Amino acid sequence: MPGAAMVRGALGAGPLLAGGILLGWPGSGVPAALGAMLAGVNDRPGTRRKGLVHMGVPAVAGSLGLYGGALVAEATARWTAVPVLFAVGWISGVLSARGPVRSAAALQALVATTIGLGMPLTGPAWAHALSFLAGAGWLVLLRLLPRLSAVRVRWRRSPGARGAAGGSAPARWSGEREAVAAVFDALADALAALGGAGAPAARRGLVAAQQQAEEALRLTRLLPGPAGSGDAARRALAARFGAGVALCEASIALLWAGRPVPDAVAEGPRRLAAAVRSGGPAGPLPSAAPNTVERLALDRAVLEAAVVFDRTTAGRPHDGKRAARHREEPAPAGPRSGLLTSAGREYGLRVALCVAVTAAVALSLHERHWYWLPATAAFLVKPDMGPLFSRVVNRFAGTAAGVLVFVVLSGVSGGSGPVPVVGAAVAAGALIPLSTRHFAFQTAVITVLVLAFAHTAGDTEAAGPRLLETFLACVIVLLVGHLPGVTDPRVRVGHRFAVTLRCTERYLRHVLEVPDDGGDRSRDDVRGLALRAAAYRALAEARAAAETAAAELPGPFGGRRQDWSAVTVAAERAVDAATACALRVGNGVPRPAPAEAARVTSALSVLADALEDGHRTARPAPGPGPRDCRSLRDVMTQAHGIHRLTAVGAVGACAGRR
Repeated sequence: MPGAAMVRGALGAGPLLAGGILLGWPGSGVPAALGAMLAGVNDRPGTRRKGLVHMGVPAVAGSLGLYGGALVAEATARWTAVPVLFAVGWISGVLSARGPVRSAAALQALVATTIGLGMPLTGPAWAHALSFLAGAGWLVLLRLLPRLSAVRVRWRRSPGARGAAGGSAPARWSGEREAVAAVFDALADALAALGGAGAPAARRGLVAAQQQAEEALRLTRLLPGPAGSGDAARRALAARFGAGVALCEASIALLWAGRPVPDAVAEGPRRLAAAVRSGGPAGPLPSAAPNTVERLALDRAVLEAAVVFDRTTAGRPHDGKRAARHREEPAPAGPRSGLLTSAGREYGLRVALCVAVTAAVALSLHERHWYWLPATAAFLVKPDMGPLFSRVVNRFAGTAAGVLVFVVLSGVSGGSGPVPVVGAAVAAGALIPLSTRHFAFQTAVITVLVLAFAHTAGDTEAAGPRLLETFLACVIVLLVGHLPGVTDPRVRVGHRFAVTLRCTERYLRHVLEVPDDGGDRSRDDVRGLALRAAAYRALAEARAAAETAAAELPGPFGGRRQDWSAVTVAAERAVDAATACALRVGNGVPRPAPAEAARVTSALSVLADALEDGHRTARPAPGPGPRDCRSLRDVMTQAHGIHRLTAVGAVGACAGRR
């Protein structure tokens, strides 16, 4: 149970709405409560710095959208809303391909623009925007309170972890410590799953935990505290995470090889997790017999972790400064997709058309309060939020449940006075963090809140029309979202896998290039870690896109369903093989000849082009000979497998177009 987040939700929209009513400023109370509600949707588990970014950036975008929409509504004719929403919807869809923070910010900007264009609120546009930002800022301020954050972290731990965490580690780093400790817990799960059916899922969990910790530590550098405050603790935590990264690399190589380790070795990272939480030493760490290259790498990583944890124990000399020095240098980012890729264009066109069409229909039906249809479409059609058909079904079911709850509450209370409205807003605000686990539940909770806002703004008969308009928006989104040329999962998923292959190619090229003896090897290692992280981040995004495409309803215009499961497995094996190759090269296995390495990397690049462009025929060059690194041969084998799957039309953007 996200207890602290639920407390913040209860203190957010409801009290702000009540304050606006009591002060006689409902025109300011409604936007403030709306900002708090949308900030509560983004109030997810993580560090306080993560909460500041993931809640604050969308809040700023939403306030700008509300301001712009209100200005347009004041200065132009009402039908101007259609081209405005088309343009904002296109930008929102394009930004959906650029990561979760940009996607959330784009969604809030689109929804707030729609509300600014259509919701009748008294007062100037700048006052609405400031009220929205103040409401969101109030929830962000609650998130930054250290006591609430400490409570949230403590509730999430197991009893054993709580006992281990009772040391002298500074409370202000509790969220970051928990993120790093989760890496070692996931590492123990991955080592325990070696050689079993759960190994791929354990590897995905390990990579996800590592990415969460990387983001948490990156934000400590971007958003530092007071000068000199906790610098030693931050460096020590970064050093311990660096030791965990080396262990993760060795474990991924073991997962790729499919060779299990003794149970005692698999449980060793649990001690490291407890030491991270307490800030104390790790104690003796078991290690596997170094009888293979992968086990030798694991043995060395365990030894390095023991040394790093000893140096970074609270009160010891050096306190992690020397161990964490190379982690403080900026790491280059991996390749990222641009705004105008094929997937970005597809995202943008789908969102823009759905929002513009629903706005045109709503304006034809209503003089006022027409914003509900395009706002509903904005929540439904965002491509990175799951399969369209299931979201439509859950949206209508959740809206019906929310309308029913609000009507029952209004009937029980007699429908008079602001007390039941504020009470419903407080209860719904408290449920928002819990409701994010299911879209229908979240829709029901948000519906209750929005009806409370509409009631406060003077629309006391909003429940019935909202249900009918939601049904109409669902039908429009289903029809427009399945038009030919508007949506093509092969383009969207093919682009994601193309980015994965390009990231893998860059990482592998970095691994196989001959080192420069005069260069800075520590900086080179940081670059390799960044490229590997980019490859796994792209792989996770590709897998999520493939799972979403597999769950989509094949409509009358959708064509045949594509099977992405095989190419997902092949891409995962390719990225894991690149990691294993990096580990083997780092432990003395000779590199292949430059020409042979170039054939492997160029093959991955050609395959990425084929998936991205949709009209090329990928022809990988022959793979390395049997005398080369085993992991390279595996990369080449999987690359040929991806090419064959693409060429026969089973998956990829070029399926059916040859």
